[in-house]
Amino acid sequence: MMSKADTLFARLFGVSVIAIILAHLLAVMWFHYYGFPGPPPGGPHPPAPMTQQQPRPAPGAMAEQPPRPEELGGPGPGGPEPFEPPHERRFFEGPVVPLTFQIIMLVIAAWWGARWLSRPIRRFSEAAERLSENLDSPPMEETGPVEARKAAHTFNQMQQRIREQVQQRARMLGAVSHDLRTPLSRLKLRLEQIDDEKLQTQMRQDLDDMIGMLDATLTYLHERRTSEVLQWYDVQALVESLCENAQDNGLPADSRGTCAPLRTQPMALRSCLSNLLDNALRYGGHTLVELIDSPGHVVIRVIDHGPGISAEKREAVFEPFFRLEGSRNRNSGGVGLGMTIAREAAQRLGGSLALDETPGGGLTAVVRLPRD
Repeated sequence: MMSKADTLFARLFGVSVIAIILAHLLAVMWFHYYGFPGPPPGGPHPPAPMTQQQPRPAPGAMAEQPPRPEELGGPGPGGPEPFEPPHERRFFEGPVVPLTFQIIMLVIAAWWGARWLSRPIRRFSEAAERLSENLDSPPMEETGPVEARKAAHTFNQMQQRIREQVQQRARMLGAVSHDLRTPLSRLKLRLEQIDDEKLQTQMRQDLDDMIGMLDATLTYLHERRTSEVLQWYDVQALVESLCENAQDNGLPADSRGTCAPLRTQPMALRSCLSNLLDNALRYGGHTLVELIDSPGHVVIRVIDHGPGISAEKREAVFEPFFRLEGSRNRNSGGVGLGMTIAREAAQRLGGSLALDETPGGGLTAVVRLPRD
């Protein structure tokens, strides 16, 4: 049961009222102990005590003796005490110290109240960051004021729905993969019954393209929903292994540079580099993978000397299923998802992927990964 009194407004109002009351109580106690401040220096003094006026002597009369001091109310035996100016107050007995304490108390209350009220926002930010990295992250704790509890409950429901939709999509992709592969395989078998060899070759190529597009699409969707735990990984060994595998298949690929182990997601990094290397070998021929290590970043450059890509189309190649006009032929291979998968993998690692022109002609893919 949520109490309507436990809201962000009620908390902020309560903290402000308590701070103001405590600050004023402190000032009252201070003045009660040291007294309230007197009149400012140079102000009016208390009036002199009233004295009985003496009659003036008549003209020509003999001058009388001047009145004695006690008759004028001055000091004398049994007379009133003379007026003494108040003593000068010390600085801490005035209003400066309590007012300073009031200001300090209000500032502390404002700081603590702002930190207290911003705590739910920090929790939402951390939960959203965890959700972006892993859909199976633990749900938020539904604690705090009414608004925070309602928002946390809604956030947890949203996370559950997203998880269910992703699982449903995975089941659908598995069913589509199975249902499409079966008729395609039957079609390839029935092609053997066609006597026209040229038509048979063309149809077999079309079926291979369809199977390749299906596999690439499923791989792309699988890469988008996969989440890994960060771990230390030998990037240099990965690069050397990919180049050696390409060389074993008769493809010219070399590596250069060294790199210390990096805290990363191994599968995502392998997917990124393998797609970049395959793309460079397919269109650019000889490829060089260069490692540049620094305290803050690791830069991986995949360099080829092929036809390259014009500057106005370098961003377009990262769109799904985008292919340049020069690559729209059956022999080039690819369905336009390799660069998309590579960039999304780099972004999941907290890095970036950009394309640049190779000096002397060609294309250079630059992957920049943070070390923190």
